[in-house]
Amino acid sequence: MTVTADARTELDRTRFFINGEWVEPRGTETHNALEAATGESLGTAALGTDADIDAAVGAARNALDHGPWSRTTPAERAEVMLRFAEALESRSEATSKLVSQENGMPITLSSAFNGAAPAGLLRMYADVISNTELETVRPSAQGATIVRREPVGVVGAITPWNYPQALAMFKLAPALAAGCTMVLKPSPETALDTYVFADAAQEAGLPPGVLNIVLAGREAGASLVSHPGVDKVAFTGSTAAGRIIGAECGRLIRRCTLELGGKSASIVLDDADLDTFLAAMPTSSFMNNAQTCTTASRILASRARYDEVVEAVAEFSRRQVVGNPLDSSTTLGPMASQTHLERVMGYIDVGRNSSARLVTGGGRPSDQDRGWFVEPTVFADVDNNDQLAREEVFGPVFAVIPFDSDDDAVRIANDSNYGLGGSVYSADEERALGVARRVRTGTIGVNRYDIDLGAPFGGMKDSGIGRELGPEGINNYLEYKSIYAPANRLG
Repeated sequence: MTVTADARTELDRTRFFINGEWVEPRGTETHNALEAATGESLGTAALGTDADIDAAVGAARNALDHGPWSRTTPAERAEVMLRFAEALESRSEATSKLVSQENGMPITLSSAFNGAAPAGLLRMYADVISNTELETVRPSAQGATIVRREPVGVVGAITPWNYPQALAMFKLAPALAAGCTMVLKPSPETALDTYVFADAAQEAGLPPGVLNIVLAGREAGASLVSHPGVDKVAFTGSTAAGRIIGAECGRLIRRCTLELGGKSASIVLDDADLDTFLAAMPTSSFMNNAQTCTTASRILASRARYDEVVEAVAEFSRRQVVGNPLDSSTTLGPMASQTHLERVMGYIDVGRNSSARLVTGGGRPSDQDRGWFVEPTVFADVDNNDQLAREEVFGPVFAVIPFDSDDDAVRIANDSNYGLGGSVYSADEERALGVARRVRTGTIGVNRYDIDLGAPFGGMKDSGIGRELGPEGINNYLEYKSIYAPANRLG
């Protein structure tokens, strides 16, 4: 799809959203956003500097210390959040399309995660805060203690390119509900869509400085993490970046939530129904072109049915409709960028040069002569110690690994630095649940894998620290305070 010059001009984002206004950048660097399916220009976005981050944090700090937001009642915050949800919802179709152009996400998935989910999360956390008791009184030895829950303060939110709208709202919605103020730093790979939040916030009447948005690269992102005006960092991204952020937050005694990488396993037990397993693969392994942190890129198959599973996974991969993500029939779009495509192809080369067996894929689709496309690729006979089984590819490259027993499957699944997602398939639900309970991972499905926005989400081990989503997600943005008071407060 070719984007006209006029459409591109409308998408340009050459200013930042700070203190409720569109302001000129302090620097001159820009990012040219390219369409993943064609490589053609979508628009230009300004990239922020340390000075832009400083201005945004200053606005958030002022809004927290002197503005009304942190002192509003839960009901007042909920009312603004519901208007915010309506404003986003009215833009959802255009936003979904834009994200699909930016990162290659199939439009049906983008409509759910970048169109519907952000508004849904705002409504969910508006309801959560409306039903959360922020102050209770309990008896103490000398009288009474008032236990309060207050906003954690200024939040620096750093979000990735794969689900830009949804993952930003994983942080924005509970933080706003708690009464925090924020600086959002989105990824340059999806440079254009995040500013939709600013447009909607203005329409909803969010007070100036409560939400500030500065697109920036790693250096300016680092200045947000270490800025003295920030009280908490909420990050979704790679484990490598998460280590650096976590170390800096530890040095500064600063709260952080880290949702990082994964190398999840789908465990196909010897009594599994393969039709059930294959029906789950679009969400367990192929969701968003496998550019998803929970992607089950390790397929653990019982040795008793190993060849059958290998062929089923290969045939499923061959049936994928690879094409333009704006076509509703497409099931596998392009990689998000040329750089990321090269990374994925590098891992395919790793597999070719190992003892693993290439079953299908491994190259560029013959009918796609532009954009950043790759064939879904399946390797069999992979050893769990191989690089292909240890490292996150973040693309449609799958390693099929044999196991001998339920215990062996659990051992292999747990023999990973990561622990974010996973699934278990068996005709015996109790057996599958027993295996699922033994896998060290933050989320796992039985005969399916679908993220539940109403339940805690996060990882173990190198997959992160803390949980987002569900009613529990608001706890990231609230602090406890104990006020020792006279006994008459117990009445």
